[in-house]
Amino acid sequence: MNNNFSATKIYLFIEMAASTFFPMIFVASSLYQVTVAGLTPLQLILVGTTLEISAFIFEIPTGIVADIYSRRLSVIIGYILMGLGFMVEGFFPTFLPILLAQVIWGLGYTFTSGATQAWISDEIGEDNANKLFMRAARFGQYAALLGTGLAVLVGGENIAMPIRWGGMGVLLIGVILMLTMPESGFKPTPREDRDTWGQMVHTFKEGIQAVRARPRLKTILWIGLFYGLYSEGFDRLWVKHLIDSFEIPAFFMGNQVAFFGVLRAIGTVLTIIAMRSMEKRIDTSQPQAIGRAMLIVTGLISISLIGYAISPILLLTLGIFLLIMVLRRVAIPLYTSWVNQKLDSGTRATVLSISSQVDAIGQIAGGPGVGLIAKLVSVVAAISTSGLFLTPALFLVGRANAQSREQVEAESETENPIY
Repeated sequence: MNNNFSATKIYLFIEMAASTFFPMIFVASSLYQVTVAGLTPLQLILVGTTLEISAFIFEIPTGIVADIYSRRLSVIIGYILMGLGFMVEGFFPTFLPILLAQVIWGLGYTFTSGATQAWISDEIGEDNANKLFMRAARFGQYAALLGTGLAVLVGGENIAMPIRWGGMGVLLIGVILMLTMPESGFKPTPREDRDTWGQMVHTFKEGIQAVRARPRLKTILWIGLFYGLYSEGFDRLWVKHLIDSFEIPAFFMGNQVAFFGVLRAIGTVLTIIAMRSMEKRIDTSQPQAIGRAMLIVTGLISISLIGYAISPILLLTLGIFLLIMVLRRVAIPLYTSWVNQKLDSGTRATVLSISSQVDAIGQIAGGPGVGLIAKLVSVVAAISTSGLFLTPALFLVGRANAQSREQVEAESETENPIY
């Protein structure tokens, strides 16, 4: 019981600290890339694509490392690397250093992706972890308000400062975890049995087999692909669209960091309310409940992206952006819980890493095409295309829900056979 309590506290610390420093960075980063570094729409997309290629290349090897050696070590390395990557971006505002920064922090992210969720699932159990994902995500939104406020505070005179300070904070998370993070639920491969590459290949194959053996999980991963396809274009171009299409309200007195900080803060408050409601209404131990929520969220995101692109009125555009922001943040813990259900401990981090890699493939595939549309046609056309990219996921969510019903019926017949 003690260990469960300690692991839960550490996971909440990770979520809240990361949710403080990442928003601090992200409030300024897109604005920094557009205004200070002067990147073009195509360069903005290429920055994102570089990040996703890094995630694609490193995701599976780092996930397997977490399954073979230590999830704790993987998470610590990840936060230290991410912090270094953000600091490179914040101190060197030109295209090539920013590309290098994406490689560094992308590598760091893959060390944490899958490993963090697998670590807490092993420490406190899968059902408790799935509930904790929603709880931690809600608490993280309060921390995001703090991070947004810090970004506005330090970024008014210098847009690079939130990125620099946020990068140092992310690095500090790794240092603190070195001193505090437990690991008792995970059983690493014995040293004498470690044929490193052979074991990695074996673990990866087991992860693939775990996916193939579960039709519903395969469908869910396909949904993740389409989420990746749409997200890169929007993530990289939404700030440029606002700056190019509208004037910042006069009461912000030209302080762009304050404008985007307030916008994100409002979105965070709305997300807290939405998360609380989701926690009460959705049983994350039931795949059908998650699937119904994902169907609504996915449909609304797709429609809202097109609305955001074509809206001619600032207030309407901002309202649509806030809706997109809330829906996307709600979707993350829902999707994680969906993938995490009924995974074996030995391949859990690998399967979760496969999930992240599928998202990276989608972003790599979708990003350059959307960037070319932005260059050759317009940013409006590019963001609208991103919305269309998500629509096939609606069919797949419906399919996953049908598979969940079939699985429940099959399990019911097994438990209560009719003679």
